[in-house]
Amino acid sequence: MKPPFVYTMRVRFRDTDLQGHVYFGNYFVFCDEALGAYMRAAGMPWQDMVKTGTDMYYVNASCDYMGSARFEEDVHIETRISKFGTSSFTSSFTIRNDRQQTLAKASVTSVCVDPKTREKVMVPDAFRAAVAAFEEGRGDG
Repeated sequence: MKPPFVYTMRVRFRDTDLQGHVYFGNYFVFCDEALGAYMRAAGMPWQDMVKTGTDMYYVNASCDYMGSARFEEDVHIETRISKFGTSSFTSSFTIRNDRQQTLAKASVTSVCVDPKTREKVMVPDAFRAAVAAFEEGRGDG
């Protein structure tokens, strides 16, 4: 198995609060960016899923905070799809700084829906296959 997918972002001034560190809710913005990058790297970007009839909504999110990042620091977001359900999947994230200190661990559950009716649908087999191949090191990324 290949090393985990890591997406790197630089903390922008607008990501920080008056205390000078990343505002807690912005860690979910980082996770959203990282999941989009993961899906592109796996060869199944969100836009392609929508074109083939499946959209996704975030239905649950949690985060444990262990440190903080500051303006102009890089954060490295280890990203993986950690669980598949029938119509949902869970993404897991570990956010670290350049010193490899863990700043946060988060998870986000997405449910797949028909973009027209907004009714739940099964996770597409093509997405499951793309993730499996990518995690095994055979993906497009």
